[in-house]
Amino acid sequence: MTATYTIYHNPRCSKSRQTLALLEEHNITPTVVEYLNHPPDADTLAELLSLLEISPRQLMRTKEAEYKAAQLDDTAKTDAQLIAGMVANPKVIERPVVVRRDAAGARAVVGRPPENVLALID
Repeated sequence: MTATYTIYHNPRCSKSRQTLALLEEHNITPTVVEYLNHPPDADTLAELLSLLEISPRQLMRTKEAEYKAAQLDDTAKTDAQLIAGMVANPKVIERPVVVRRDAAGARAVVGRPPENVLALID
């Protein structure tokens, strides 16, 4: 199986654009998911969190106005509630997230800094 890549991308974000460009420099044409227009569902977010080996809060942009407005800063919220909050408010999802899938399975990184994506490239 040839490796496939997916980038959860925000074209308005410089780090997201730089990460996409870095992939393309390595002759990788990823599937681009503009997550603000096509937010991942709860199952997809749970898979991303598992691949990244982080908690929901670690994938959140805590300085976004939507973070406080949706009360995602409430430390009593469960992981499921935080994931639901990201589905409802995709602007709070850290970006970009790049996933590589191949015969060995799947791996993911957050492209901050963009060079993090190099860990996924052979």
